[in-house]
Amino acid sequence: MEVVIITGMSGAGRSRAADWFEDQGYYCVDNMPPVLIHDFLRMASEASNNIKKTAFVADLRSGNFFEELIGVIDSLRETPDIELTVLYMEAAVSEIVRRFNEVRRNHPLTGGQASASVIEKEIEKLSEIRKKSDLILDTTNLKVPEMNAELDRMFFGGSGSSNFAVNISSFGFKYGIPTEADVMFDVRFLPNPFYVPSLKKLSGNNRKVRDYVFRSELAGQFVDSVHALLTSMVQGYINEGKYHLNIAFGCTGGHHRSVAIANAVAEEFRKDGMRVRVDHRDLDLQNKRG
Repeated sequence: MEVVIITGMSGAGRSRAADWFEDQGYYCVDNMPPVLIHDFLRMASEASNNIKKTAFVADLRSGNFFEELIGVIDSLRETPDIELTVLYMEAAVSEIVRRFNEVRRNHPLTGGQASASVIEKEIEKLSEIRKKSDLILDTTNLKVPEMNAELDRMFFGGSGSSNFAVNISSFGFKYGIPTEADVMFDVRFLPNPFYVPSLKKLSGNNRKVRDYVFRSELAGQFVDSVHALLTSMVQGYINEGKYHLNIAFGCTGGHHRSVAIANAVAEEFRKDGMRVRVDHRDLDLQNKRG
């Protein structure tokens, strides 16, 4: 039987993930005390039930029962006829705080407001489970369809079968720097299409803007250098138990140069066969204000 345990940080999207698994034909169980998982699987394996794929959402809502999850994982991995995958879901602390405040929900760890300190405590409590996980999904910059696409790649192969992900974003310094970035580059040294009337209202996704940016030899040299530098870092991140690298490129408004450069670097990593996600943080914001 295929068994998936979905766990991780509160607010990281576990319920949305469970919806996706249900759509894929998994029998989904939310918030069952881990100690009961074996009993459930025994009943599910009966011929009359015909359950071949099961997904469990297990998290801190189960209170003291959650501490038994590590032992259950170890036991399931030694159980014949059980093919276990543990999926750990996480997001940047600032993003988790924003999500909880947006829906006005209390954090399950304390029953109170989801502050950064509360979430840091949750991360600490989940550290051993994270180490036990087979797959790590960072949902910081993912909308639901993008998260579903990542799950599809993780569980059904394709270009996303690698566990390590390169997350690339563009942003505008005038709107603040992205706190979740591991590595940040300032591309304001490149010629600015904003001052070209025919390009001002276009974005770095447009071929004319991209051609203008890369008319400067510095742009191509920069992309090659950044790609080489980051490629040399990826194996180190993997060796340290990291599952993603967040790279941000910033220009003044996050509309032209940073978008074009982010797309170009993303394309280089795709050629390498890496899992790549791209998010242009301030593109819509700039359009609304323009």
